[in-house]
Amino acid sequence: MGAYQAPLRDMLFNIRELVDFESVVSLPGFEEAAEYLEPVLEQAAEFAADVLDPLNHSGDREGAHFDHGTVSTPKGFKAAFKQFADGGWIGLPMPTEYGGQNLPQIIATAALEMWQASNMAFSNGPLLNQGAIEAILLCGTSEQKQRFIPRLIAGEWTGTMDLTEPQAGSDLAQVRTKAVPTGDHFLLTGQKIFITYGEHDYVDNIVHLVLARTPNAPEGVKGISLFIVPKRTLNPDGSLGELNDVRCAGIEHKLGIHASPTCTMNYGEAGGAVGYLVGEENEGLKYMFIMMNAARFSVGVQGYSLADRAFQAALAYARERVQSKDVAAKEWTPVRIIEHPDVRRMLMDCKAHVEAMRSLAFYTAAQLDHAHHNPDPAAKAEAQSGVELFTPIVKAWSTEISTQLVSEALQCFGGMGYIEETGVAQYYRDVRIAQIYEGTTGIQANDLLGRKFLRDQGKTAMRVMGEMQSTLAALNAWESDELKAIGTEFAKALRALTDASQWLGAEGLRVLANSGNLKSMFAGAVPYLLLWGYTAGGWMMAKAAVIAAGKAGEPFYDAKLKTARYYAAHALPKAVAYAEEVMGGGQSTLAVSEDEFDLDRRALALV
Repeated sequence: MGAYQAPLRDMLFNIRELVDFESVVSLPGFEEAAEYLEPVLEQAAEFAADVLDPLNHSGDREGAHFDHGTVSTPKGFKAAFKQFADGGWIGLPMPTEYGGQNLPQIIATAALEMWQASNMAFSNGPLLNQGAIEAILLCGTSEQKQRFIPRLIAGEWTGTMDLTEPQAGSDLAQVRTKAVPTGDHFLLTGQKIFITYGEHDYVDNIVHLVLARTPNAPEGVKGISLFIVPKRTLNPDGSLGELNDVRCAGIEHKLGIHASPTCTMNYGEAGGAVGYLVGEENEGLKYMFIMMNAARFSVGVQGYSLADRAFQAALAYARERVQSKDVAAKEWTPVRIIEHPDVRRMLMDCKAHVEAMRSLAFYTAAQLDHAHHNPDPAAKAEAQSGVELFTPIVKAWSTEISTQLVSEALQCFGGMGYIEETGVAQYYRDVRIAQIYEGTTGIQANDLLGRKFLRDQGKTAMRVMGEMQSTLAALNAWESDELKAIGTEFAKALRALTDASQWLGAEGLRVLANSGNLKSMFAGAVPYLLLWGYTAGGWMMAKAAVIAAGKAGEPFYDAKLKTARYYAAHALPKAVAYAEEVMGGGQSTLAVSEDEFDLDRRALALV
């Protein structure tokens, strides 16, 4: 299998032409970002291809190893992490006062895609550093910021996010880890599971951000606090002390990402792990969502980056593999499989959807930059509302579709794809977790429908749909058969999204007014999220098509226009079906009782 090739041309197109990069680099602190854009992306691509990609398959075969509380990562991973940290990559979007590069999130997103595509298991580690840094930066004390953030940015220490417990998966109201105040710190006891990079051999200290309950905390999510629990205690001068009462009890044997250790962590086996409260007591869930939302966006990028890597592999194989005759030829003339119509369809599925997902992620990243740095309060608030709307879509739609795309890429290989030696099977195994961690697709859909749509009465959604309508008008202004065809399909999808949104708004008010059951409406939450994803992807491809039409005759833009046309013809029609499912499918989803699910297996016993 060939080496990873970063899609730099498409990334630069998205940043410079599709997204309003000029408005990003005009934000305070980003004045010099434009001159760093190409060098950063080129160096990131080189690191991904030369350092991370060669370790991907060997790391998968070797996996992480557990031995009496210690975890060793595969050969080459520790050295790669040192190179990564020394290169300043962890601090790409972080403040310079703590040792970061202070570059826009949109540039960091492009680099993140390359890390994930070339080696997803490796990239999970530094990804958590950035989440921990952001949580401490926004919620920690001045002392905590000075003690932890510079070392996390430098890669001297690494970070984790410790939420899940055996009885508390996504339901964090059931968290039972205890934190008892003792002097200037707390002592924690409890167990956390599924902790990515909870233990490893990269560095001497790991900074765990842990959810726990103080003695007088109320029940439910209102009683959760957030604590910094380092692997090694800290001396008064900030230097490392002795080992804290934190122990890795084992690592999971997983379907994929074998090189990324997923740990069970025990706190307080010898009396209590020293922890430091972040912010206020009982506000931990709010603080943890800072990390979680950043991770959710990043997992969405992770999804389409794996789809792109699998697509690259399938494309290379399709160009080389000779099999069967050309369906249009009279004579038996074996051809490369890329000449077969169905293989071409699968490759186009991958190409078009990946480009749509990348554009949507880059658009959201630019909104993140405005939400964090725009000095105008109104513009800042509008950008933040857009980020909140699109984060669950980027996370869930991208990962759902990417799993299908990696499956199609594997299908291009035929039987060879099902064999580990060709490598594409690893991408299929690795990408599957992206639909699950940091909140399943169902959780993201409930968040989109409940918190992001119904709670603000659809104001943000309608504003975005208004922007989509402007893009549709721009399409229709062209005397171009290609653009008009794209406009026709985009109009149908936008109408479907509008109709479904209006129906949900009216249905929600009706149900609440009659004290009814919301279950039938939320049975359509995932279809509603997918409807948003396909339509928003079509919006991005429509914007790209308008740009490409203005530069006809240049190969990249001609290919972009053709790809947008494919997306309109093959992806956007799904939006209409999802809208119908949202508006008419809820009752049938809930109609079968629990006992009726397996009546066919118990029929003879009941006769």
